[in-house]
Amino acid sequence: MTVQEQAPTSSFDAIKWILAVVALAGAVYANHYLVDGSVLIRVGVIIALVAIGLGIGFSTTKGKTGLAFAKESRIEARKVVWPSRNETVQTTLIIIVAVTIVSLLLWGIDALIVQLINFLTVRG
Repeated sequence: MTVQEQAPTSSFDAIKWILAVVALAGAVYANHYLVDGSVLIRVGVIIALVAIGLGIGFSTTKGKTGLAFAKESRIEARKVVWPSRNETVQTTLIIIVAVTIVSLLLWGIDALIVQLINFLTVRG
Protein backbone atom coordinates (compact mmCIF):
# COMPACT_ATOMS: atom_id res chain seq x y z
CA MET A 1 0.00 0.00 0.00
CA THR A 2 1.46 3.34 -0.98
CA VAL A 3 0.86 6.60 0.75
CA GLN A 4 0.10 9.39 -1.65
CA GLU A 5 1.20 12.88 -0.79
CA GLN A 6 -1.62 15.32 -0.72
CA ALA A 7 -1.08 18.59 -2.53
CA PRO A 8 -1.19 21.57 -0.20
CA THR A 9 -4.48 23.37 -0.40
CA SER A 10 -4.31 27.00 -1.32
CA SER A 11 -6.05 29.64 0.75
CA PHE A 12 -7.37 30.84 -2.58
CA ASP A 13 -9.29 27.52 -2.90
CA ALA A 14 -11.85 28.65 -0.31
CA ILE A 15 -12.59 31.75 -2.37
CA LYS A 16 -12.88 29.61 -5.50
CA TRP A 17 -15.36 27.28 -3.79
CA ILE A 18 -17.43 30.24 -2.65
CA LEU A 19 -17.48 31.61 -6.22
CA ALA A 20 -18.43 28.18 -7.58
CA VAL A 21 -21.33 27.89 -5.13
CA VAL A 22 -22.44 31.44 -5.96
CA ALA A 23 -22.39 30.62 -9.68
CA LEU A 24 -24.45 27.46 -9.14
CA ALA A 25 -26.87 29.31 -6.85
CA GLY A 26 -27.11 31.96 -9.56
CA ALA A 27 -28.14 29.24 -12.00
CA VAL A 28 -30.92 28.17 -9.64
CA TYR A 29 -32.01 31.78 -9.17
CA ALA A 30 -31.89 32.41 -12.94
CA ASN A 31 -34.09 29.37 -13.50
CA HIS A 32 -36.66 30.85 -11.13
CA TYR A 33 -36.31 34.49 -12.21
CA LEU A 34 -36.36 33.94 -15.96
CA VAL A 35 -39.38 31.61 -15.96
CA ASP A 36 -41.50 34.10 -17.95
CA GLY A 37 -38.80 34.95 -20.48
CA SER A 38 -37.48 33.14 -23.49
CA VAL A 39 -36.61 29.50 -22.91
CA LEU A 40 -33.53 29.83 -25.09
CA ILE A 41 -32.15 32.70 -22.99
CA ARG A 42 -33.02 30.91 -19.76
CA VAL A 43 -31.28 27.71 -20.82
CA GLY A 44 -28.26 29.65 -22.11
CA VAL A 45 -27.86 31.55 -18.84
CA ILE A 46 -28.26 28.38 -16.77
CA ILE A 47 -25.76 26.42 -18.87
CA ALA A 48 -23.28 29.30 -18.72
CA LEU A 49 -23.56 29.67 -14.93
CA VAL A 50 -23.28 25.92 -14.34
CA ALA A 51 -20.24 25.76 -16.65
CA ILE A 52 -18.63 28.68 -14.82
CA GLY A 53 -19.35 27.07 -11.43
CA LEU A 54 -17.97 23.71 -12.51
CA GLY A 55 -14.94 25.35 -14.13
CA ILE A 56 -14.12 27.24 -10.95
CA GLY A 57 -14.71 24.10 -8.86
CA PHE A 58 -12.43 22.01 -11.07
CA SER A 59 -9.67 24.62 -10.81
CA THR A 60 -9.32 23.97 -7.06
CA THR A 61 -6.99 21.35 -5.60
CA LYS A 62 -9.85 19.03 -4.66
CA GLY A 63 -11.49 19.62 -8.01
CA LYS A 64 -8.33 18.65 -9.88
CA THR A 65 -7.98 15.55 -7.72
CA GLY A 66 -11.60 14.60 -8.37
CA LEU A 67 -11.22 15.15 -12.10
CA ALA A 68 -8.08 12.99 -12.17
CA PHE A 69 -9.94 10.27 -10.26
CA ALA A 70 -12.82 10.39 -12.75
CA LYS A 71 -10.40 10.06 -15.69
CA GLU A 72 -8.64 7.09 -14.04
CA SER A 73 -12.01 5.48 -13.30
CA ARG A 74 -13.02 5.81 -16.93
CA ILE A 75 -9.77 4.16 -18.02
CA GLU A 76 -10.35 1.29 -15.59
CA ALA A 77 -13.96 0.88 -16.73
CA ARG A 78 -12.72 0.40 -20.29
CA LYS A 79 -10.57 -2.52 -19.09
CA VAL A 80 -13.57 -4.43 -17.72
CA VAL A 81 -14.53 -7.54 -19.65
CA TRP A 82 -18.29 -7.38 -19.85
CA PRO A 83 -20.30 -10.64 -20.07
CA SER A 84 -21.94 -11.60 -23.32
CA ARG A 85 -25.71 -11.56 -23.71
CA ASN A 86 -25.82 -15.35 -23.43
CA GLU A 87 -23.83 -15.33 -20.16
CA THR A 88 -26.08 -12.61 -18.76
CA VAL A 89 -29.26 -14.54 -19.60
CA GLN A 90 -27.87 -17.77 -18.11
CA THR A 91 -26.78 -16.04 -14.91
CA THR A 92 -30.15 -14.32 -14.58
CA LEU A 93 -32.01 -17.61 -15.00
CA ILE A 94 -29.79 -19.29 -12.39
CA ILE A 95 -30.55 -16.49 -9.93
CA ILE A 96 -34.30 -16.70 -10.61
CA VAL A 97 -34.28 -20.48 -10.04
CA ALA A 98 -32.21 -20.14 -6.85
CA VAL A 99 -34.48 -17.42 -5.43
CA THR A 100 -37.57 -19.49 -6.27
CA ILE A 101 -36.16 -22.58 -4.53
CA VAL A 102 -35.13 -20.62 -1.42
CA SER A 103 -38.50 -18.85 -1.25
CA LEU A 104 -40.36 -22.17 -1.48
CA LEU A 105 -38.15 -23.64 1.26
CA LEU A 106 -38.79 -20.64 3.52
CA TRP A 107 -42.50 -20.82 2.79
CA GLY A 108 -42.51 -24.52 3.72
CA ILE A 109 -40.54 -23.93 6.93
CA ASP A 110 -42.90 -21.07 7.85
CA ALA A 111 -45.93 -23.30 7.26
CA LEU A 112 -44.43 -26.03 9.47
CA ILE A 113 -43.71 -23.53 12.25
CA VAL A 114 -47.28 -22.17 12.05
CA GLN A 115 -48.68 -25.71 12.30
CA LEU A 116 -46.39 -26.49 15.24
CA ILE A 117 -47.44 -23.32 17.07
CA ASN A 118 -51.11 -24.03 16.38
CA PHE A 119 -50.68 -27.59 17.69
CA LEU A 120 -48.99 -26.37 20.87
CA THR A 121 -51.28 -23.44 21.63
CA VAL A 122 -54.71 -24.55 20.43
CA ARG A 123 -56.15 -27.38 22.51
CA GLY A 124 -59.19 -28.73 20.95
